[in-house]
Amino acid sequence: MIRSVRWRLLLMALLPLILMLPLLFGLAMLRWINQYDDLVIAKVASDLRVAEQYFGRIEETQAAEVAAVGKSLDFAEAVSGGDGAVSAFLDTKRAEIGLDFLILGSLSDPQMPETLREVALTATTDAPSAHLVLLSATVQKAISEPLAARAAIPLVPTQAARAIARDVESRGMFILAAYRLSDPDMVLLGGRLLNRNLDFIDTMNALVHRDETGAVSRAGTTTLFLEDVRISTNVRLFEGSRALGTRVSEAVWQKVMVTGQTWLNRAFVVNDWYISGYVPLTDVFGDRIGMLYTGFLEAPFIAQRNATVLALILAFVTVIGLSAPLFLWLARGIFAPLEMMTATMARAEAGALDARIGPVDENSEIGAVARHLDRLLDQVEERDASLRDYADNLNNLVAQRTQELQEANHKLEATFTQLVMAEKLASIGEITAGVAHEINNPVAVIQGNLEVVRMGLTPRQQDDMKIELDLIDAQTHRINVMVGKLLNFTRPDEMSDLIASLRADKAVRDSLILVAADLRAHKIDTVISHIPSPIFRAVETELQQVLVNLFTNAMQAMDMGGTLTIHTRPAARDSVSGAEIVVSDSGPGIPADTLDNVFDPFMTTKQGTGSGLGLSISQSLVTRVGGLISVKSMPGQGATFSVWFPAADNSPRVAAKDPT
Repeated sequence: MIRSVRWRLLLMALLPLILMLPLLFGLAMLRWINQYDDLVIAKVASDLRVAEQYFGRIEETQAAEVAAVGKSLDFAEAVSGGDGAVSAFLDTKRAEIGLDFLILGSLSDPQMPETLREVALTATTDAPSAHLVLLSATVQKAISEPLAARAAIPLVPTQAARAIARDVESRGMFILAAYRLSDPDMVLLGGRLLNRNLDFIDTMNALVHRDETGAVSRAGTTTLFLEDVRISTNVRLFEGSRALGTRVSEAVWQKVMVTGQTWLNRAFVVNDWYISGYVPLTDVFGDRIGMLYTGFLEAPFIAQRNATVLALILAFVTVIGLSAPLFLWLARGIFAPLEMMTATMARAEAGALDARIGPVDENSEIGAVARHLDRLLDQVEERDASLRDYADNLNNLVAQRTQELQEANHKLEATFTQLVMAEKLASIGEITAGVAHEINNPVAVIQGNLEVVRMGLTPRQQDDMKIELDLIDAQTHRINVMVGKLLNFTRPDEMSDLIASLRADKAVRDSLILVAADLRAHKIDTVISHIPSPIFRAVETELQQVLVNLFTNAMQAMDMGGTLTIHTRPAARDSVSGAEIVVSDSGPGIPADTLDNVFDPFMTTKQGTGSGLGLSISQSLVTRVGGLISVKSMPGQGATFSVWFPAADNSPRVAAKDPT
């Protein structure tokens, strides 16, 4: 027995001559199969051309028939007899020539559908025309009530078809013929419905698929499509049931209907594979509205081709059958271990590290390589287990360190935020004492002089000026309260907790009184709308301070002239009901680069005239009672501030007085 690999390889080197014969045979067979397939495609292309020519003849014939009716003396006599005579005559002729409708129309009639008008315009007294058209269910009903019912086809779910939303095709495909009468405004229109027109499709199929003996092939099929829906076909869905309403595959739809190309290839038709030809159909406007199909079952041709190939293969196998056993006996000792090694390595590459060749009887170099491969796989499995353990430990360590870093980062961000706020509050604290001192002294002088004025007035004068004097007294008191709040801005835990139940509309009215004079002076128009909203809890004076600040900012933004718009309405935040006050101005808006910082202390766009504390204090007052304040602005479109408070039922339960 030859045990050396080199001698076996030498022997195998002589075998290519034997192997070349199957190769050459295979190439020749492949070429024959390709030519056979090309002939089959050429046949379906020829069938498709025949179907197109038949379709064209049908259109020409219909146009000629409609023209013959329009030129007949009987038609002229019916016209002279009035509308009733015309209608009866056209109905008789319609039945004689097999049309679904035959009507006399006027081009000046505004009720004539655009499609019918377009076909009519292509016809003349010398040259009638016929075109494919699509008519909606509405147009069909206007022509003939039963027509729309005959045209409607329920859609059948079809494998590989594109997704669409409708489940019924209500449009109708018609061959529409037109003949212009001697009166250029009058036109004779005759239409043949192709939906469910089985006589038409069967006649076409018999013409296309008739063989040399005159018999019609049962494997041949013909179909008319409205877009991708079979509206006339002899393809069977079940035995005795035609596949009306089934749809073409999306691949065919894309090539024929979307790109306008002809399909000549195998295609899946309803429930089997066919050698198919599809060509797009266009309407009078040149738009693709459907397809014409012809084809035949692929299975008989494939079976015939395969039978021929099988016969040739069997003949070839018979010729070389005696040499094959000798070749296999010589190659078995080499290929068996190699095949086992290849299969084992493939399993190992797929992840089965326990794959092994097992005992090998071959004592040559290849048998030694096979046994060595098993030992190598043992080592690989051991090292893989070690690496997996190491990777698991490393992943756990990385996950632990990542979590620690995330926690440290969150703490650092929180600390940084607290430091920034503390620095801002500290800056405010340094100036509040001086501000309070400078404000309280003039206020004390105002209050003292107010008492002097009251003492100098007679009782009648005091009664006449009671409203003005009381307003001055109330506002000086409010100044004292606001100064106190300014001092307590950096000490929110010491701020007032005199929370009351308030109404948004009343709060707006009370606050507008305080700035009404300034609004008039600046020529500001005020637009107010109130939608009943829930009662909420807040400190009344603090809310007035917030609203007055927003009104004043809006007034300053609009300078001289503009519109201040105020809305109150119910609103919800994070599924919590509440009330919202929206203040909008028609000013230039807030620059985008400062919009995110408008609530920061000392942030102001009125350099030299503002302290930058108004909005910051307003935010503090609103959020302290659970509310929210926000701003939206577009350059050149003004600014809108929204103040939202949770409804009283959703607020913390604290002592409060009823709104008045």
